[in-house]
Amino acid sequence: MIIQVAIAIPVNSLFDYLAPDGIDAISPGCRVLVPFGKHKKVGFVISTSENSDVNTDRLKPIIEILDTSPLISEKDIQLLSWASRYYHYPLGEVFSAAFPVSLRKGKKAQLSQEKHYKISAKGECLNPDQLKRTPKQKQIFELFLPPVTSLSSKQLSQQDKNWRPAVKSLLEKDLLTIELQAKALSHSASIPEKALQANEQQTQAINQLSAQLGQFSVTLLEGITGSGKTEVYMQVIQQVLDLGQQVLVLLPEITLTPQLEDRFKRRFSVGISRSHSKLTDPQRLSAWLEMQQGHSSILLGTRSALFTPLKKPGLIILDEEHDSSFKQQEGFRFSARDLAIVRGKILNIPVILGTATPSLESLYNAQNKRYQLLHLSERAGVAIKPQFLLFDIRNQQLQDGLSPPLIAQIKKTLAKKEQVLLFLNRRGFAPVQICHSCAWVARCHHCDTSLVIHFDERRLRCHHCGYQQHLSNQCPSCKTGELKPLGLGTERVEKSLHALFPTQKVVRLDRDSTQRKGALEEHLEQINQGKVDIILGTQMLAKGHHFPNVTLVAILDVDSGLFSIDFHATEKLAQLIIQVAGRAGRAEKPGKVILQTRQPAHPLLTVLLKDGYNSFAQSALVERQQAMLPPYSSQALLRVYATNPIDPQNLLKRVCEIIQNMETHNTLVLGPVSAPMAKRAGNYHFQLLLQNNQRKYLQLLLDQLIPEIYRLKEAKKVRWSLDVDPVDLY
Repeated sequence: MIIQVAIAIPVNSLFDYLAPDGIDAISPGCRVLVPFGKHKKVGFVISTSENSDVNTDRLKPIIEILDTSPLISEKDIQLLSWASRYYHYPLGEVFSAAFPVSLRKGKKAQLSQEKHYKISAKGECLNPDQLKRTPKQKQIFELFLPPVTSLSSKQLSQQDKNWRPAVKSLLEKDLLTIELQAKALSHSASIPEKALQANEQQTQAINQLSAQLGQFSVTLLEGITGSGKTEVYMQVIQQVLDLGQQVLVLLPEITLTPQLEDRFKRRFSVGISRSHSKLTDPQRLSAWLEMQQGHSSILLGTRSALFTPLKKPGLIILDEEHDSSFKQQEGFRFSARDLAIVRGKILNIPVILGTATPSLESLYNAQNKRYQLLHLSERAGVAIKPQFLLFDIRNQQLQDGLSPPLIAQIKKTLAKKEQVLLFLNRRGFAPVQICHSCAWVARCHHCDTSLVIHFDERRLRCHHCGYQQHLSNQCPSCKTGELKPLGLGTERVEKSLHALFPTQKVVRLDRDSTQRKGALEEHLEQINQGKVDIILGTQMLAKGHHFPNVTLVAILDVDSGLFSIDFHATEKLAQLIIQVAGRAGRAEKPGKVILQTRQPAHPLLTVLLKDGYNSFAQSALVERQQAMLPPYSSQALLRVYATNPIDPQNLLKRVCEIIQNMETHNTLVLGPVSAPMAKRAGNYHFQLLLQNNQRKYLQLLLDQLIPEIYRLKEAKKVRWSLDVDPVDLY
């Protein structure tokens, strides 16, 4: 029997092996240890056959079968195979991305276990009074008396923090024994919270979504911020749980998982697992196995959690479906949103895409009746839509980005004991350090960009390659000039806020301030407890968070997103404005949203503020159609880089020559050109954009082209990647 195995190497082919002696069958979805060159590698069984294109005398036998039964189902294999074909990425590496690190390394697929202590056979015959000379041991021993069967370390700590010496003595006397048990799952309180009273629109959405259970469908749930989309999710989830099925909930950001997990735990009395990059490898393995074995009913995770096997799949939900974080930007460049829909179709289960600001692709699909569209146009409960104000900051005397009218509004809000949220999507102190005398600028030696000032650390740092150097006060060019910060970062605004409001508590939330484990959760808890007056942050504040006492939201620099070479930029800015604005006035207090701009007459801002996101989206779709840009066409971006600028250009020229000899079905070939940031991390980046009005013709071209690129000698001198359906052109 020939076993076809996928191995995580950058070659798009399967490898044939012989079954070990005495083995009649190996199921697809099992892992095997195989010889590969001079090494041993973990591979994934895809299929079995009686024949091979390679002479069987040359085939090597599998060293070891690592799993007695498949870890993933045939439908999971179908999904991963589809993804490999669509994104033109090696099947072995696609499989590798779907498994936790521990399983990729060949470790056992078993849930992590913890020590449990129980009374031994000898202990069962003991009268506790016989331990009266050792009162601590007697006290601990009595904790194990019936009806208790066993206690974990955590349970013992809850009873008595100093339990270890007594338990050690009881073990030595053979009165207690140790047994290993699977770690208990995270469950909610025994009495779950009741569902909230749904309003008319929520009820209609719940009924329509419930009618789709048990079959494939895609529903775009478009609900304004604060309209109660999460309540709709939870009421539909409860119906799925009542059917004994599992739910996969995907979120764009790690920052959203603690808040949603807390709500789910209070609502559902089932096992709830989490999966994202901030967890340890054992934690992610446990979440994967809990869902695969059916011990857990709900998985909350970021994009990579999409591939987690489900024993009884019932529903997939993507919250904030528009978010570009659902697109992997390196390696296997998949879209979790698009693959979730493919997975829903394969599993024959419904998929819900929820957002206040639908992506243009999803709106286009809804208009073409591929998706069902449901609206939630009113805020839930007594909350009302916030008021928008446009502050023209031309010729204004700004204090580190804060205009006098904005400062007055902040003072007014704080006087009412309400919270303020300020948004600036740029971390650090300032994006540029410039010499006041000779105009020298501190630039990265490895990238075409400026070094960002991190004032507290006295460092200049590149946010693209990580290069950093000491922050100096003297210009290295003219030796005399004074170095000044230019532009704004969250660190600089924070210092200004402390000076303006010395008695108020200011919290900054960005990647720098939340690096320490648990820091983000700490800050969020302080905000929700009302211990914070002013919240300043970057994009991690824009989505999903519910801050009931925030009544003023201000976006300090709207203009930075208005001018970009990427056609996605205006859509992303409009979504960002609406999402950030949605943090204001989410409870009974009315909210206010201030946008600071030097472009008050810009069409995007006027349409967005006057007519709302949907009007902006419709006009943006018309523009896209006129330019035949996605979603009215499909794109693939070939990116190439090397330590010199010649080799990438040579490869792309050869690719263009190959395409000229192919049937292109009117595929546009745009480039080669240098990337918007031509030099990054010491490498020179170039790219070639392919575009066709019909997806199938672009895919046909890529089917022929990618194997040819692998064969080119020019491809051996560079690093290259293909990005199908890119979400940015950088």
